[in-house]
Amino acid sequence: MKLIYSVHKYDVFMFTRLINAGVYQHLALFSRYISRTGDGHLYALLIGFLYLREGVESVFLQTLLFAFLIERPVYFILKNGFKRNRPQAALKNFHSLVTPSDQFSFPSGHTSAAFMVATITGFFMPLLMLPLLLWAALVGFSRVVLGVHFPTDTLVGMVLGVSVSFFSLNQLMS
Repeated sequence: MKLIYSVHKYDVFMFTRLINAGVYQHLALFSRYISRTGDGHLYALLIGFLYLREGVESVFLQTLLFAFLIERPVYFILKNGFKRNRPQAALKNFHSLVTPSDQFSFPSGHTSAAFMVATITGFFMPLLMLPLLLWAALVGFSRVVLGVHFPTDTLVGMVLGVSVSFFSLNQLMS
């Protein structure tokens, strides 16, 4: 319990430093747009494009679908198992800039999905790997700026997304 308390204390410290930074208002506007790119619409477009272009035989498509079939349930179990309050519920006098789609904070689903899609897409299109990982990192950062996640929520989301990617690629590519 002491470790969890220490992590939460560090999270609150880092979160409040960011929220009180002089550039926060500029980051907030940018973060709204970046966060929306992780809402799932682009993933559906990518899946639809792959299906239309390559058909159901596409290993890229199969890997993405397999990864989502693993990542979403694991994310849901973790989120509802840990039941970590979002910053708005955990901190007095703080209001997030957007309304989250669910109650709990840990891990960040936006971050998890973004890193998963970025990693898998980067595997199949290596020239895009670095830009996609930068985008995924910005999605995670934007969720903290918008006040719906603490930093470790996004860190664990990243680990979850990359781990599921590697697992899925290993299963379907071997």
